[in-house]
Amino acid sequence: MVYATPVKVRFYELDPYNHVNHSVYIQYFEVGRVDFLQGIGYPMDALADQGLRFVVTGIDTKFLKSAGPDDELLVTTQVIEQRRASSTWYQEILRGNEMICTQRISAAVTNLEGRPTRVPEHLQQALEAGPPAAATEA
Repeated sequence: MVYATPVKVRFYELDPYNHVNHSVYIQYFEVGRVDFLQGIGYPMDALADQGLRFVVTGIDTKFLKSAGPDDELLVTTQVIEQRRASSTWYQEILRGNEMICTQRISAAVTNLEGRPTRVPEHLQQALEAGPPAAATEA
């Protein structure tokens, strides 16, 4: 399931060319992933309470167009592959129907000491199902 998180560009996220700075897109994508996890009932503190963390191990970001002041964007997020102790996520940033940026990340699941650990069955099922239909969807 694809989950969508709205984001509005703030003035301090702009570079000298009046475009969203490339590093800010990474933050927008992070907001989308954290929102997705909250939507499936696993906010960051609940994961930590279970002794789990998602750790980004790889990022592939494609910048297609620029966003500017006060643009209203939508960050879409979905888990496209799961393995025992890792997953692959695909995300897009849209301005209306216009694709601004895409990102594919690899994430390992670790314990609180940073050692890879198997994803519990209940979390695997929640990641696969995605947030409930009542959540914002793209």
